[in-house]
Amino acid sequence: MAKTSEKYEAMYIINPNLTEEETSAVVEKFKALVEQHGTLDEMELIGKRKLAYEINYLSEGYYVLVKFTSAPDFPAEFDRILGITDSVIRSLITVRCD
Repeated sequence: MAKTSEKYEAMYIINPNLTEEETSAVVEKFKALVEQHGTLDEMELIGKRKLAYEINYLSEGYYVLVKFTSAPDFPAEFDRILGITDSVIRSLITVRCD
């Protein structure tokens, strides 16, 4: 029997050169997207942190952690949208084991 929903965790890093308003708009966009396609379990705005290595000549980024529950097909689409969003410099989605 196929699972109807699964728990996921997404970490994405936003370009630190955006204004506070632009950063908030990006966060809200992805929050709304998760809520449209599943259940938002937890969201943590970690804030600006130094990157382990430079990405596109940037040495820091604004980190956001999102824990959500959704159908198994949504994370691939969420990852695709994160990947084509210019203000997102890195993202990773994993299955939660809790």
